Amino acid sequence: MSAAAPVSNSTPKRNSHLKDLDYSVVQQCMHCGLCLPTCPTYDATKLERNSPRGRIALMRAVADERLEPTQAFGDEMYFCLGCLACMTACPAGVNYAELFEHARAEAEQSGALNNPKRSVIRAITLRWLFMDMGRLQFVGFAIRFYQQLGLQTLLRKSGVMRLMPKRLRELEAMTPTVQAKFSAELIEPLTAPTTAKKFRVAMLIGCAQDLMFSDVNRDTVEVLARNGCEVVTPPEQNCCGSLHAHNGEWEMAQGLARKNIDQFPPEQFDAIITNAAGCGSHLKHYAKLLADDPAYHKRAELWDAKLKDIHEWLAQIGVQLPTNKDLPGQNVTYHEACHLCHGQKITAQPRQLLKAIPNLNLTELPESTWCCGSAGIYNLIQPEMANELLDRKLKHIKTTNAQIVATGNPGCMAHIANGARQQKLPLRIAHPITLLAEAYRTENS
Repeated sequence: MSAAAPVSNSTPKRNSHLKDLDYSVVQQCMHCGLCLPTCPTYDATKLERNSPRGRIALMRAVADERLEPTQAFGDEMYFCLGCLACMTACPAGVNYAELFEHARAEAEQSGALNNPKRSVIRAITLRWLFMDMGRLQFVGFAIRFYQQLGLQTLLRKSGVMRLMPKRLRELEAMTPTVQAKFSAELIEPLTAPTTAKKFRVAMLIGCAQDLMFSDVNRDTVEVLARNGCEVVTPPEQNCCGSLHAHNGEWEMAQGLARKNIDQFPPEQFDAIITNAAGCGSHLKHYAKLLADDPAYHKRAELWDAKLKDIHEWLAQIGVQLPTNKDLPGQNVTYHEACHLCHGQKITAQPRQLLKAIPNLNLTELPESTWCCGSAGIYNLIQPEMANELLDRKLKHIKTTNAQIVATGNPGCMAHIANGARQQKLPLRIAHPITLLAEAYRTENS
């Protein structure tokens, strides 16, 4: 009779996002502290653990197996806005965006944050709702119906909400206004250029952008057509995956990246256009996301090269200036969406576009690159800090005496609009592309 195989008492090694990450990325931080004054959470608390440097120290401890990814670790990673201001400040070029995503994925993979309520919410939103745009539009239809019937107005005026818990009142106040028509109802699948054809581009309609700001998508296509672009806009599209990557669902983000590359083969377009800063910052890193996928990595590299924010693309090809010099005067200030200025390093192009509009007076916004508190779903999961940042942003906006706040991200637009409504500020929140499209339209009126 043969001897029994020896029984191992060792625990099988668990896959780990931080332990498996290229260690040079983890150890790149020099702990110089230049990021500290740029970090909104550190500025608010003055606690080292709430700073980029402190969080990287925690990540490195997990990678070195000196610390387990506990609930405290996960809570700290989700207290981070992910605004990436630290990357702009960092002299060593630390890729905090990559570390941040892997750290949250580590927290999710460990199960340290699991509880029944949280698991249900994540299952409904990340794993069901945002994995299919049809489901998201169904929810959009329901909210639109609720708003158009006047039920939302009735509920708010009835005083019933005052009897509800504070958090429920806050969430109801944040209910987005759903557009009367979605992008597919406003934009043809193929839009011909209105001037001589120079380029063929694809248009990404986004998730929140499609529900709340489909008019911005329409404006973007009109502007592209005016600037010599043939625009391909399929009516049925997929989420870009940024919400999943930023919230620890790495594999789902990879699956959505593959779907987008298949739907928009990058070799068929001169550019793939996004008008949402948060989406764009993620969309430009599909090659990193699919680095270990031999079937998609090369295509993802080409995708990254073709992916362009709308401001960036217009600056690259040379935007056609509006010809109507008799436009009414507009006082505008510009809030820089974090993932446009810090994530994509696009700062000058939106200003150039705004300054090209006749009779538009652009007043610089103090702390224009400071996060407004929206930060994806941060205003939902960290409302106290989000509202503190929103109040700070609105105080600066008031000093400009602007009538219009221009910004290039749907989350920022909705968050600042909610704050302005609550404070009864007479502000219009608009995408820079909308202001340009309106200037073009006056030429034909």
